[in-house]
Amino acid sequence: MLHLPLLRAGRPYRSLDVARLTDVRSGEPVVEVSQANPGLIARDLGRVAEGRRALARMTAAEIVERSKEAAGIFVEGEVRVGEGDDSMLQGPEEYVRHLSSTTGMPHALARANMGKIHFVLANLDTVLQGLSRGLDPAVLDRGWGEEDGRTVSYRCLTDTLGVVLPSNSPGVHSLWIPALGLKVPVTLKPGSREPWTPLRVTQALIQAGLPREAFGFYPSSHAGAGEILLRSGRSMLFGDRSTVGAWANDPRVQLHGPGWSKVILGADQASAWRDHVELLATSVAANGGRSCINASGVWIEASKPGLGREVAEALAERLAGIEALPLDHPDAGLAAFPDPSLAHRMSDLVDGHLAAGGAEDLTARYREGGRVVEVDGYTYLLPTVVWCDDPGHPLARMELLFPFVSIVELPADELLDRVGSTLVASAITQDPESIRRLVECPDLERLNLGAVPTSQVDWDQPHEGNLFLHLYQQRAMQAAIAV
Repeated sequence: MLHLPLLRAGRPYRSLDVARLTDVRSGEPVVEVSQANPGLIARDLGRVAEGRRALARMTAAEIVERSKEAAGIFVEGEVRVGEGDDSMLQGPEEYVRHLSSTTGMPHALARANMGKIHFVLANLDTVLQGLSRGLDPAVLDRGWGEEDGRTVSYRCLTDTLGVVLPSNSPGVHSLWIPALGLKVPVTLKPGSREPWTPLRVTQALIQAGLPREAFGFYPSSHAGAGEILLRSGRSMLFGDRSTVGAWANDPRVQLHGPGWSKVILGADQASAWRDHVELLATSVAANGGRSCINASGVWIEASKPGLGREVAEALAERLAGIEALPLDHPDAGLAAFPDPSLAHRMSDLVDGHLAAGGAEDLTARYREGGRVVEVDGYTYLLPTVVWCDDPGHPLARMELLFPFVSIVELPADELLDRVGSTLVASAITQDPESIRRLVECPDLERLNLGAVPTSQVDWDQPHEGNLFLHLYQQRAMQAAIAV
């Protein structure tokens, strides 16, 4: 059977403790994955300065060129996965099949996510310029330089970026890649069912010429993840509210939790809502609705009675047209659930809140049977559009791992006071006063003005937080010498 070892300073290491991943449909074993215990992780994190020194011997420009080469390897080439007799050369189609078999991600969405990762690898220089706001990369090579006629210096805050990753979507791996361009090694803890993407990215970068010492790959338990977060000078954590909440007050940890992203339809554009149904549908359902940048809410500024309900019913009809299809179907847009019981628990949670009143599932009229369906041996949740009478309803504040969206309507002067934490807000309005209030709103992390889906990412802008500012601190510096 294929066996995936740990990577300790980029070198494979087979652990006695293994986890076996099974096929989502058949339950048959797919791969064994070595598991790192907390003690091993702690020991290795005590030696990560070696990886930082290895990256420091390369210029930022050289790392960018290696990244561009790795982009081609990642999407078209073969990389070694596994070790010895329990290994294989994995091409892109094998990668897609492996990913789909253990996570339930449709092949079409897996390939689309490959495109996101390829873009970041191939355009790392552009991404770094966005993160650093145009800083000359050579400044990081020697620690200081000139910027707009003044001396600037930046101090790196860590010898490694620890990254605790999810299993829901491969696209999230594009977020840690820029750390290498910033000359910071990575210590990766993959999602329990998704070791494939971080391993393929890592092997592509090593194959392209980045130093092995800059990579750690540690499949592990929650205890191992905690060790990475505790012992890394800077880290990224992906997870649900309960997972990230425990680290909310630790400035060393950049949190990537629920997004509660929203489309806001301004009163001045509400009468033209029919022009924006496709934008709403894309915001909700792109990537199977599995990303924190998918809209889980549509908030409408009241302009005339009943208009919000009209929008909700039109969106419900549009999203109800998305079918659950076999994972290898070219049009598959919904991901299957590796754990069918989780799909049933999510559906029961929604139905419990609906039964309490104040909300209605408008997509129910378009389906026969329940929200949970089985197709080709896989379990899916069908898209769900809920109309809420009150933005305070529990379903108006819920984000789930499938195309789920609540729609509310409220006065313009109340909307931003009640919008709450929002990773991405796509605001469809041309009203100058509304735009001013949106720009000033502290609850909106990323703001799209105009007809831009929440799921559309501009990679020369920080996605969530700023990795450069997370890894580097600007220091005051005056130089009275010639160097």
